[in-house]
Amino acid sequence: MSRGDTELVAEAVGELLRGRCTQETVAAAERTGWAPELWAGLAEGGFPWISVPEERGGVGGTVAEACAVLEQVGRYAAPLPVAETGLLAGWMSASAGLDVPAGPVTTAPTARSVDAPATVTVQRTSSGWAASGRAARVPWAREASRVVLLADSPDGLQVISLDPATAHIEPGVNLAGEPRDTVHLDDVAVDAVAEAPAGVDHDALLLRGALSRAALIAGAAGRVLDITVTYTNERRQFGRPVARFQAVAAHLVKLAEQTEAVRMAARVAAANGGTASGPWFLDVAAAKTVASEAAGLVAAAAHQATGAMGMTREYELGQLTRRLWSWREEYGGELLWSTRLGAALADAGADALWPAIARGAVA
Repeated sequence: MSRGDTELVAEAVGELLRGRCTQETVAAAERTGWAPELWAGLAEGGFPWISVPEERGGVGGTVAEACAVLEQVGRYAAPLPVAETGLLAGWMSASAGLDVPAGPVTTAPTARSVDAPATVTVQRTSSGWAASGRAARVPWAREASRVVLLADSPDGLQVISLDPATAHIEPGVNLAGEPRDTVHLDDVAVDAVAEAPAGVDHDALLLRGALSRAALIAGAAGRVLDITVTYTNERRQFGRPVARFQAVAAHLVKLAEQTEAVRMAARVAAANGGTASGPWFLDVAAAKTVASEAAGLVAAAAHQATGAMGMTREYELGQLTRRLWSWREEYGGELLWSTRLGAALADAGADALWPAIARGAVA
């Protein structure tokens, strides 16, 4: 993977979404939960399956390229399970030797944690395998062709794939109006089961999920910065653009600082995730900590700079900031990841601190 490849992927996805994912498209999806025409455009180019091996139904590529796609998805608030289809559910399926289903696929954490209060179990029956339990806050479960989950069994941790039509789906949404459904499983037949290989477990899914949200936040923050700068330069008071007033300029500076910080952290974590072992813990923990903190600061600064206009439904800003507020908590917020990051650095000892910091910067 080269930097040029990643930039080409981002440019292609950005061009596609720029013309199709309008403010009206996002608003309509918040009412219906889904944008099938937009999904068809991305699927035609294979973008949701980047980083999934071709032999398992993906299109190949790297984690960095997949995160470049997610940056653009976040930038345009595209209401689609792109992260789940490839980087998360696609990765679990392919790693376990299962083919990645066609169409949108979704997943969510199933360990007892801050993200999911219930577990999923699977057991053999006379006719195959059956799953029980509950998966909470599953993105677009009602629209997915398959739900891929980690499930406990007497034989160990399993990767399971099931048809959501066979489960009871309790609709739900996050603050941004994106579907976050609860999937209730009561001895539901499972289409495919495979033992989770080394490196595929609850912690690895949480890590990849955190990376996906950091990339989405980086994209949304970049768009928030652009539209806020444009607005404050076009809006005039007392004969000059409001961007030239000291108080407004201070908000723009904070916006630029936080946007660049989360963008850099997310891209470093994605670039260092291209190894066989997957995303590196310290990189992702740092990226999600920075991203979750920046999400709130970016949203606050943008709304301060745009004033009442930024609060209206007619303005794009609200669609983006509601996503920032939602994504900052998914797969663990700032508190979770900063605590884990601090504990890991403390356990490694003082001599390992600088090499850990320098590794990410050099890579």
